[in-house]
Amino acid sequence: MEENLFEQRTDLSALQQAVGELRAEIGKVIVGQEQMIELLLAGILADGHILIEGVPGVAKTLTAKLLSRVISVNFSRIQFTPDLMPSDVIGTSIFNPRENSFQFKPGPIFSNIVLIDEINRAPAKTQSALFEVMQEKQITVDGQTFVMPPPFMVVATQNPIEQEGTYHLPEAQLDRFLFKINVGYPTLEQEFRIVYDHHLAGTEQRIDHVQPVLSAHRIDELRKQVHALVVEEKLIQFITSIVAATRNHKSIYLGASPRASIGILNGSKALAAMRGRDFVIPDDIVYIVPAVLRHRLVLTPEKEMEGASTDDVIGEIIQSIEIPR
Repeated sequence: MEENLFEQRTDLSALQQAVGELRAEIGKVIVGQEQMIELLLAGILADGHILIEGVPGVAKTLTAKLLSRVISVNFSRIQFTPDLMPSDVIGTSIFNPRENSFQFKPGPIFSNIVLIDEINRAPAKTQSALFEVMQEKQITVDGQTFVMPPPFMVVATQNPIEQEGTYHLPEAQLDRFLFKINVGYPTLEQEFRIVYDHHLAGTEQRIDHVQPVLSAHRIDELRKQVHALVVEEKLIQFITSIVAATRNHKSIYLGASPRASIGILNGSKALAAMRGRDFVIPDDIVYIVPAVLRHRLVLTPEKEMEGASTDDVIGEIIQSIEIPR
């Protein structure tokens, strides 16, 4: 009875319809990968950047491109390489002889959805060009500040296997990604459907049939709805207890910051709204925690030598904390 009263408080039918339409359009091209799609949509609603990690050929780049199709906003793609310079990302000032002055020419980062392919292939100098824009959504060049047009979202991909010609992303930059999504191989049935659909399509590009569902203004409205969701104080305590535990765990060398706590809160709100509730429950938090924490934690060398992953340690931490009822 109490849950029914909660559901009547805010009408989320329009948000659920929009999410359903987004899933349907993306599903025209992507087979399976339900968790990746769910976290991508939650990232849009929570106004966060997303890092997608997986081996080549599992549709990481394709999915990011699809986002630009289903949302009627500007899109740009940057292929990170070892010789890429910061000016190749943010832009540069060019001398205009007619006006006898320098004029700023914006780089590809000036867009709404920015796909950075193989983000770990650029050196630290180029990575640093992303720090300000990912956190403050603005670029400062030659003392002049340029604000990014909303919505602004970075979707980056990286390959976890190939290490030659790659650079470790700075922890400060990893902390600016709301989610890290690990993408695995499809199941046998899913791979059969991928290949069979490709066979039926022939030379036709299925991505051309994907239609835009949301406008920039509509995204802003949905985000305001998500922000207004109810979160009980005991659930906020649950979130902060999980993050605090990462700073005192024997297997973790570097724990998560308060930015992680805020990320779990925002991600949980987005997930609750997508599931038709205007209030967060513990299951939302437990589901979203690994995606928010896995790229923020650094395990001790001893734990890494055991072959443990950050997801294993996160699971241990969640089990050690009493889930509020």
